[in-house]
Amino acid sequence: MTIAKEGLVIRSQSGFFTVETDSGLVTCRLPGRLKKGLTEGDICAVGDRVVITDQGDGTGTIESIAERSGMISRVRTGIKRDFRQILLANPDQIVIVFACTEPDPHLRMLDRFLVIAEKQNLHTLIVANKADLVSRDQAVNIFGLYASLGYTVLYTSAKTGEGVQDLRGHLKGKISALTGPSGVGKSSLLNVIQPELGLHVREVSAATAKGRHTTQVRELFPLDFGGYVADTPGIRSLALWDTEPEELDAYFVELRDLVSDCQFSDCTHTHEPGCAVQKAVAEGRVSEARYASYLRMRFGDEADPFMEKMIDD
Repeated sequence: MTIAKEGLVIRSQSGFFTVETDSGLVTCRLPGRLKKGLTEGDICAVGDRVVITDQGDGTGTIESIAERSGMISRVRTGIKRDFRQILLANPDQIVIVFACTEPDPHLRMLDRFLVIAEKQNLHTLIVANKADLVSRDQAVNIFGLYASLGYTVLYTSAKTGEGVQDLRGHLKGKISALTGPSGVGKSSLLNVIQPELGLHVREVSAATAKGRHTTQVRELFPLDFGGYVADTPGIRSLALWDTEPEELDAYFVELRDLVSDCQFSDCTHTHEPGCAVQKAVAEGRVSEARYASYLRMRFGDEADPFMEKMIDD
């Protein structure tokens, strides 16, 4: 006898979806009727809320998929059409982990992550890990700018336990997309949050990396205290090529409200007279480093003359 149940997709691999229901895990597939016709993106993804029919033997069929409240996605350009690949459906937040040192934080990379988060309309939590290796003043000197921009910044240490309880509070009851560069201590931090969680996440990520040309595994990892963590290494390579250059300033929180005050509607914020962004930088209301990040993302190496001018001025 089949039973209709609601559930959450917590794992996706090779067309099979593991759905967590109130009565346990069910391995499901999509019926042919949901696959018919052209689709603009993944029909079903990790993080989706679904209704299934449970066959009673641990298998089932996904009957319907609830409308998504949001997603982390990237567009794959094909020969006939573009396809939206869903890295994670319905995330509540993105958790970006950087180290205070060892390795030294590459803040331009952090700025890139933040642009991606802003574009995907995600709440963002910045975790400054390995805080035990520097003084608090040093840590704040590195990451304090982002707190002043309105981002939540947590200072943590897997070694001393600093900030871990606060991090648990931010993760509790939420679906969190975890990302950040390698070597920042994500696995160690996850292991402190929940024993062996970091090890499990790393094992799945390693398996996915080895099979990137064959099988992709995406998974939500349940937290004992409520909520889920998704390791999303795909975000690291999420290109900005589907972002038009003229819209980039909208994803820098300190720039987007200034744009309407620029003299020209197509202002590039580099050389134009009456530019509100350049004025804000000159007056110290916008960080020179963040402005340089904006220029580098928009113009690449061509931004160097503008940055040199900014320094000279």
